[in-house]
Amino acid sequence: MSVGPLIRDLRTARGWSQGRLAQQINEAFRTNVDREYVSRWERSKVRPGGFYLRCLSAVLDVPLAVLEGEMKRRTFLSDVAATAIAPIVASDLLAAGFGARLHGGPTIDDWEQKLATYGTEYMSLGAADIQRRVSGELVVVQQQLEHPRLWSVGARLMTLYAKTFPGADGSRAVNWYRLAAEAADRSGDDQARVWVRGRAAIALGYEGASLGMADLFADQAMGISDKPSLGLLNATMGKAHAAALRGDRDTARHLMDQGRRIFDSAGSYEETSDYAVPWWRMNVFMSLLAARLGDEGTAVGAQEAARRELPESLPRFATHLEMHRGLMIARSGDRAGGVAYARAALDALPPEKHSLTLRLLMSEVRSA
Repeated sequence: MSVGPLIRDLRTARGWSQGRLAQQINEAFRTNVDREYVSRWERSKVRPGGFYLRCLSAVLDVPLAVLEGEMKRRTFLSDVAATAIAPIVASDLLAAGFGARLHGGPTIDDWEQKLATYGTEYMSLGAADIQRRVSGELVVVQQQLEHPRLWSVGARLMTLYAKTFPGADGSRAVNWYRLAAEAADRSGDDQARVWVRGRAAIALGYEGASLGMADLFADQAMGISDKPSLGLLNATMGKAHAAALRGDRDTARHLMDQGRRIFDSAGSYEETSDYAVPWWRMNVFMSLLAARLGDEGTAVGAQEAARRELPESLPRFATHLEMHRGLMIARSGDRAGGVAYARAALDALPPEKHSLTLRLLMSEVRSA
């Protein structure tokens, strides 16, 4: 696969013309790129060299490894999943994979139940535990992909697996999100296609990582369907966070309002699943978004609303809210006070409950 279409998609996700992308590269790196350069890259007439790949990585905000590795990404789940996860516990994973191939493996209903369980457990378990368990499921499901619905299962499992890598790691998380999107496309299920991309967008946007890919996934989700859904809600809020982090306050506020309207139509009532966005979780999204925008009134209101309905069994999300307040303090000018407040909130949470996202939030408070 050529890197050209990815450059084009990332550029259009930013709303840039080819000339604008050339200008951004020239201003940042003192080069002499023109619109025709960009056009030839996007049409795969010329592949950017290493220097220009680094330029594109910086201005489009996408991990360099994603651009560098694009030419090699011709294999799919059968190769990528096995090579990425088999070393974790090779004997058990290989045995599970061959067993599924020989004996049929779980039924589709069994897989749907597994997904529901993982969605609930993700809210409270640590990333390492989820990663270890989901890796085994990926080895099994890859042996059963004759049925379109199992591509949907695989897509949702890969999305969950991607979430166990820190967004700051960049390439690994993004590569798994892209695989998940491709798997969802093979399922033919538009709801899954939107959800996978929306979940990737909110994960990357909330974490403040790879904003170019957050925009790309969000735009793809919105292009598949504008019907209110949890996937579309995640996509909209993910794009809002990306805009806020870039300093585009008007776009971020517009998208936040749009997200509220989608929530009114598509919000869910479940409280303990990664596949649900109840009112308290919507307020967690808005709390961080408003803190990033410097909108103290909205941020505090969202934090108080979230606390009123947040289940006691999910202390990690209460820590999120406290760290959002630390970010507000730091952004108001008291950086030392904000860092101390966020650090105290994180230290009050048992270490086994810490998440990769919380660590990224701590880094954002320190750099505010």
